[in-house]
Amino acid sequence: MAAAFVLLAVTTMPVRAQTNPAVKSATQIAQAEVDVRAVDHALDSQVDDDERRTLRDRAQGAKDATNQAVTDLSEQLALVNARITGLGPLTPGEVEAPELSAQRKSLGILRTTLDAAIKRGRLAGVEAGQLIDEIDQGQAEQFNEKLSTKTSSPLSPAFWILVLDQAPRDLRRVVLFLQQGGEQIARQWRGGVPWHALLGFALAILLIGPLRLGAHRLAQRRLIAEAPPSRVRRSAYTFWRVAVGTLCPLAAAFVLVQGLHWSGLLPERWTGFLDGFVKAAGIAGFAGAVTGAVLMRSQPSWRIAPLDNETASRLRPLSWGLTILTFTTAMIGSFERAIGSSRSAVIATQATEALLHLLLIVATLVVLGQIRARRAAQDDTTSAGVSAGLSVATLFAWIAVGMAGVALLIGYIWFSWFVSLMIGWTVLLGSALYLMLVAADDIATTIFVRDSKVGITLTRALGIRGAMVDQFGLILSGVVRLALILLALGMLLRPFGASGNPGAIFEQLAAVADGVKVGNVWISPGAILQGLVVLFVGLGLVRLFMRWLEQRYLPATDLDGSGRNSISLVARYIGIALAVIWALASLGIGVERIALLLSALSVGIGFGLQAITQNFVSGLILLAERPIKIGDLIRVGTDEGDVKRISVRSTEIELADHSTLIVPNSELITKSVLNKTLAGPLGRVQIQFSVPIESDADVVRTIVLDCFNAEQGVLADPAPKAFIDSIVDGRIHFNCFAHVESPRAAYATRSAVLFTLLAALRQKGIEIGTLPQKLELVRQGRAPDMLDPDQDETKMK
Repeated sequence: MAAAFVLLAVTTMPVRAQTNPAVKSATQIAQAEVDVRAVDHALDSQVDDDERRTLRDRAQGAKDATNQAVTDLSEQLALVNARITGLGPLTPGEVEAPELSAQRKSLGILRTTLDAAIKRGRLAGVEAGQLIDEIDQGQAEQFNEKLSTKTSSPLSPAFWILVLDQAPRDLRRVVLFLQQGGEQIARQWRGGVPWHALLGFALAILLIGPLRLGAHRLAQRRLIAEAPPSRVRRSAYTFWRVAVGTLCPLAAAFVLVQGLHWSGLLPERWTGFLDGFVKAAGIAGFAGAVTGAVLMRSQPSWRIAPLDNETASRLRPLSWGLTILTFTTAMIGSFERAIGSSRSAVIATQATEALLHLLLIVATLVVLGQIRARRAAQDDTTSAGVSAGLSVATLFAWIAVGMAGVALLIGYIWFSWFVSLMIGWTVLLGSALYLMLVAADDIATTIFVRDSKVGITLTRALGIRGAMVDQFGLILSGVVRLALILLALGMLLRPFGASGNPGAIFEQLAAVADGVKVGNVWISPGAILQGLVVLFVGLGLVRLFMRWLEQRYLPATDLDGSGRNSISLVARYIGIALAVIWALASLGIGVERIALLLSALSVGIGFGLQAITQNFVSGLILLAERPIKIGDLIRVGTDEGDVKRISVRSTEIELADHSTLIVPNSELITKSVLNKTLAGPLGRVQIQFSVPIESDADVVRTIVLDCFNAEQGVLADPAPKAFIDSIVDGRIHFNCFAHVESPRAAYATRSAVLFTLLAALRQKGIEIGTLPQKLELVRQGRAPDMLDPDQDETKMK
């Protein structure tokens, strides 16, 4: 109906270009309303995971369609309002021309219709968003319900009694399923040779064996012969191995199944099972290819991961075990769905799968522990076989295995199955993510670098600095890697029926438990655990970002060490603040409550923490204005030394005796500080002395300048200078200057010049020193001019 109204209205407009967008938008809104009503009615009944995903996609599509339609209609409404404004207001008492009156009326109708359509579109979008939230919430509740489901322990007789009770029925289903397939094969085989099936089988063998191995060798030869030696070549070969290792088994399974279908050897009931076989082959191929690409046991020179040969060799058989278990688990699930296994059989199968996965995980952890112990015994700290990050992951894996094992024994079968398979899926996803992160960094930092063809083109054609090209490559690498991490988080729980939204991961994992409501915030053990997990994850992300910032991005900039330190400190504190805010937000504490809390604490800060606050603000001023930088030579009071570190509270200064002076930042802001390297890095040497007035001043100046020039630490530019400062008491006072590379070298250089100068003046017979002073003793009652010439006289120099 809305489309008809809009079509009727737009046909009155002379501009034909405005007709189609309005009609299309109204049609989209009408279809979105139909989809929203259909999804709403479907949610009234019980739906499974696949139907829930389909309904969510449909609701999301309706929401996107309404948003686009509202945007288009808003543009049309703006054009209509502009035309109405162009007609001007209707003057009272004036008769308007019939054409203008008709146009004004049609435009008014069109504006009303467009405005109504926009409101309907927005309402449909809101309803679609509410349905999406309802689906996500229901999915999270179902996921948590599965986690908390408890059955009888596998160690108890009740568990196996239930399985044995349902075993005859399950066995009949299996026999019937296999019997149907056997009868179909027997009937079709009598009709002739099933060439399609045989050809599919032959192609499957060819794809798995010779073609896959030949593709690996071909890519390696091509990359060695044609590609330039760089990190991108190694990443390209790794991804080629993953692609070939995944697609070849998938294609082989697909060709085999299609051959069976074309030959008519299998019944229609086997379709779901065979589709599961194709899916299982692809997943298993991906598992084997990814783990093989990470380990690269037979080709260590192409290995990306920092693993030694021993670690790769010992882990490769375990990776094949993971591949076989992955394929078997997927096939068993497809088979159970195809025959309709009983719930007890499904639970028993899940318990067996969980046990096998846990045994494989334990074996892997034991191997890693043995390698780690051997490295520790050999004191091989440089080995990359087991890194610190792997040690932390190993600790968490042991904890997860222990929890899953206990859960399996006490009857939480689905929880144990989920944790065990989750560990394996995390290993596969983490391995693939690691390869993609390395590849993204290799490609970005190889293409966008000042020495590459792209970098040279940008610097020459656009005048961009080489440092800017390097920085763009690092920023592009960081953005792509962050997007890959978020994508991996979204895929983490999707295979197990949970939501793929990264923002809902922690909500899905948190236990649903009643808590205590404080104000408008619910405090429960699950919420506290969730907040702690979010906080640790946030701090971990901050640490990873700081490592990238300090080790990768900042070294590529033109900033000095002090500038890098300032940016690093500010980024670290901002990151920590954001992590804390994220953790509080996960508890339901919004930013407005945090601001209220800070305002309440400001009074206490103003009185009790005044000194700390003053130092903190002073530290921010130092980092922003940078009157003192890391590496500067400064003097604070009577202490002089090099600035080694500037934090938001204090500054560390290394003195000449290698001790560290910690100065509060407020002292550096409110008091006088001598910075000898602020204006420039040069240091000055000053030498003052006097010679008798009978000495040749030109000769003395020449000697001084020669001594300066003979010293290696004295700079030629600015050139040394020698000046006559004054002539007093029969002596010529010289004031001489020279410059050195750093104020730190001034003292040693001045001493060396003085040694040379004293030797040179002594060789020329020139006296150096100050004017002698005389002290006369005068007797009382006698005039000074009546003194006896033989009177004692004391001279002091």
